[in-house]
Amino acid sequence: MSCLLPTCVSSLWTQGRETPPEKTDHSRHQCFSDRSPHLPTMEMEQEKVNMSKALSADSGSYRCSACHGDEDWGSKHPIRGRAKSRSLSASPALASAKEFRRTRSLHGPCPVTTFGPKACVLQNPQTIMHIQDPASQRLTWNKSPKSVLVIKKMRDASLLQPFKELCTYLMEENNMIVYVEKKVLEDPAMVSDDNFGAVKKKFCTFREDYDDISNQIDFIICLGGDGTLLYASSLFQGSVPPVMAFHLGSLGFLTPFNFENFQSQVTQVIQGNAAVVLRSRLKVRVVKELRGKKVTMPNGISENGVLAADLDTEVGKQVMQYQVLNEVVIDRGPSSYLSNVDVYLDGHLITTVQGDGVIVSTPTGSTAYAAAAGASMIHPNVPAIMITPICPHSLSFRPIVVPAGVELKIMLSPEARNTAWVSFDGRKRQEIRHGDSISITTSCYPLPSICVRDPVSDWFESLAQCLHWNVRKKQAHFTEEEEEEEEGEEGEGGEG
Repeated sequence: MSCLLPTCVSSLWTQGRETPPEKTDHSRHQCFSDRSPHLPTMEMEQEKVNMSKALSADSGSYRCSACHGDEDWGSKHPIRGRAKSRSLSASPALASAKEFRRTRSLHGPCPVTTFGPKACVLQNPQTIMHIQDPASQRLTWNKSPKSVLVIKKMRDASLLQPFKELCTYLMEENNMIVYVEKKVLEDPAMVSDDNFGAVKKKFCTFREDYDDISNQIDFIICLGGDGTLLYASSLFQGSVPPVMAFHLGSLGFLTPFNFENFQSQVTQVIQGNAAVVLRSRLKVRVVKELRGKKVTMPNGISENGVLAADLDTEVGKQVMQYQVLNEVVIDRGPSSYLSNVDVYLDGHLITTVQGDGVIVSTPTGSTAYAAAAGASMIHPNVPAIMITPICPHSLSFRPIVVPAGVELKIMLSPEARNTAWVSFDGRKRQEIRHGDSISITTSCYPLPSICVRDPVSDWFESLAQCLHWNVRKKQAHFTEEEEEEEEGEEGEGGEG
């Protein structure tokens, strides 16, 4: 039900593999905004007709928006001179749209699809995600939200009262359908509370790995720490509803909201007045040899919540698929030997990792395990995949950042002395043997995380408050006497 307000976007991630591309010949597509003035009129008209026919099947998708602004290809908008470049701006629906306009995209000067008077980037049907200007990413609703999933941190008695207050407010004040995990209501403190009994009967419950609720949730509210947001991500292997995360845990880097004024904040979200940051996820495909073991699927659903029928099958192979928000970690497990795994990028061997392991993370995960391993911290709006070695046995093995959309493949090296272990956001840990493979690429299903203010301000606030980024004792300034002495010494030195 939710979507982002329409804004001018730059198509930055063009290596998607979610859907097969349509076979359309656009090899002759180019911008005709600057034709030579002495070109015969008849030839120009013929070119216009040919272009209109070539692009009439999908005039909205295949046009050079950077060159022609809001003009569409077709007879209604004849090609004139070179139009002004189109700037990225907030949606016209926003109150501040007239005062604030951006002219730069995330990836460089706007336009980023035009090069010189004639060349432009071919519009690619394989695009898997559009990255908007962070300042213009706003949430809106196609229809008013009716159902909400509330995720509460387990084994934390301090969250029982906030949980009750939130659920009562959602049901009684907003008349919403509230989904909770069944084991949350089995908490002894929840069972023994008679005052909460009337509200508890209205809950819709589900069980992880057994019940699929992906098409029944309009938005999500998390109560706890960063782990609740990671758990919410794992429940949705496809499109993820907007997530509103309250900071009631230990760190709270991904949970920007405070619970004190939750009524007004939740109301703002329900009314569609909120900024969002699109946190990219990784699509991970694990292929393992069965080795005589039969895989059991409860109720036809695999351990990660993906229907078994939706997974690709290979002869003699077990195929599993995961959506990962933070990172994929491949390590040496309990073995005392170095891990020895080969890393391929788009089919080419780029390196062999010899050390404790390797981390493949999203920008969201760059502030988690990857940061502890020495990687740079990357804003969630940057389309990238990070490769960070864990204690490599090499002084020159530095963390690297590769473009989002490339496909990484990790396998155990033939000469490896031991097996490897892999985990996904710290869960589903399993052993990787010779012949198994892990394929990782950017998912086309990001997690829309609702912001308190905006994606940039929230991120730097988390860096300062949670990680104490660049916090140190400030250098003392000179007194007036010291400044005069310093200037005097400089003057004497100059005379000499």
